[in-house]
Amino acid sequence: MKGKTILVTGANGGVGTAVVQHFLELGASVAGVTRSEYKAAPAHPEFFPIAADLASPAGAAKAVNAAIERFSQIDGLVHTVGGFAFGALHEFSEQEWRRLCDENLTSAFNLLRTVLPLMRVRRRGRIVMIGSLAATVPQANLSAYVATKAGLHALVQSVALENREFDITINAILPGTINTAANRAAMPAADTSRWLAPQKLARLCAQLLSDRDGAINGALLPLER
Repeated sequence: MKGKTILVTGANGGVGTAVVQHFLELGASVAGVTRSEYKAAPAHPEFFPIAADLASPAGAAKAVNAAIERFSQIDGLVHTVGGFAFGALHEFSEQEWRRLCDENLTSAFNLLRTVLPLMRVRRRGRIVMIGSLAATVPQANLSAYVATKAGLHALVQSVALENREFDITINAILPGTINTAANRAAMPAADTSRWLAPQKLARLCAQLLSDRDGAINGALLPLER
């Protein structure tokens, strides 16, 4: 990954932190996007923090432009931003629905619409989105979450077809429950032994963004543990 610039969103989350660290260890330059300012950004010369709200087109443009200004190009994108909510649909407020749409789908739309034209000019690009294994089978009390993540999956598959002639690949990793601090706090009584380590997800992201895996495109890849 030396010489490559990777844009990582949700870079201070449980997944994003692991992804950032793994790419830095591989020798890549990393632009890490967070909604608010970093409290403790990685102390690494090839890490560049960016504060931007990807739910707006202006925020997505800010993130991409800042990364290009710092590193001159974007070779790969790992989009880890996402939100979760549990409950029957009739219990959801419009505000909660819009939050899930923004975090799970609109942020991806804004980011892709900004990044793809740049990659098409270079005729090169690698993109990974973090979807959800739960969204592959409809489940009670997850209707809003499943609907927005399933929308992300469909977006990935369509965008893959639209850009395959430009040597741009886009795939989605569909993890089960990830072993993050937030999930442990939300489910303190759960058996975490079967949860997915963020580092394993980070390694698969790197594989999909490598030069050798250009044949994988439009895939929805389950990853349970």
